[in-house]
Amino acid sequence: MAKRMKEGFRVKDIDAFSSFIPYVMVERSDSQNTINESFDVAPTEKFIREMRAEGLDSFGVLHVILGSYVRMVSQRPRTNRYIRGQKVWARNDITVSLAIKRKMSLDGQETTIKMHFQPDYDIYQVYKVINDAIAEGMKPTNNTDSAAAAICAIPGLVRKFALWLLKTMDYFNLLPSFLIEASPFHASLFITNMASLNIPPIRHHLYNFGNCPLFMAFGAKRTMYDFTEEGDPVKKRVIDIVVNIDERTADGYYWASALKQFKYFVTHPELLKSKPETVVKDW
Repeated sequence: MAKRMKEGFRVKDIDAFSSFIPYVMVERSDSQNTINESFDVAPTEKFIREMRAEGLDSFGVLHVILGSYVRMVSQRPRTNRYIRGQKVWARNDITVSLAIKRKMSLDGQETTIKMHFQPDYDIYQVYKVINDAIAEGMKPTNNTDSAAAAICAIPGLVRKFALWLLKTMDYFNLLPSFLIEASPFHASLFITNMASLNIPPIRHHLYNFGNCPLFMAFGAKRTMYDFTEEGDPVKKRVIDIVVNIDERTADGYYWASALKQFKYFVTHPELLKSKPETVVKDW
């Protein structure tokens, strides 16, 4: 049986190779695989118009993407695993870190916010969590800012030791819960919205600090030309997504299946209005 602790619990019923590979690829930066994907934005735009007509005025692409991600995890829960101390763990909830700017200007302050979801959430619940977190993040300071400021107040050499100590405590699952909550690097997913800057998505690295196994970036809409089955050219508007994955959390077949589900929900967002019929457990 798996033992629950803090963020999650140890997963012990895995094959020998999956248990061994974190000792070969010790750092998250050693273990990252990148996938580039695009999706037709027409169904998403139609859904956004419908949701705004229902009164969800600020509903947008971010809500659809995170709603699809939450639904994907509900069906493929191993995508919510992480590595700590060269062991595989499963997270107790779905935690998403999002980078935001309090003001869209060159000197605008940047911060991160954390959002907590449950796998059975529908799009209305996802919308509320996102909007509440962004509203909180727009305040002059938050827990992440306070923790960063406290660390930066320490002299350079001592700061380096302090970060080493924090990483060591994290390795042995000894970090206090309030530090884990303040850290954007302890999450199921770190996501960045490059569309707000009107640029393509960046291929972003995974962080060795913390335990976040997935980084997703999506960019601005762009026009592309494709062909129908009859060979006729067709003009499409698409959004590009770049996903960086810690491959130690699940095998390639599992991740491929999960990302296909993610794309399906993004292009059929009306399914997100109701709760999932079933939620697959990771234990």
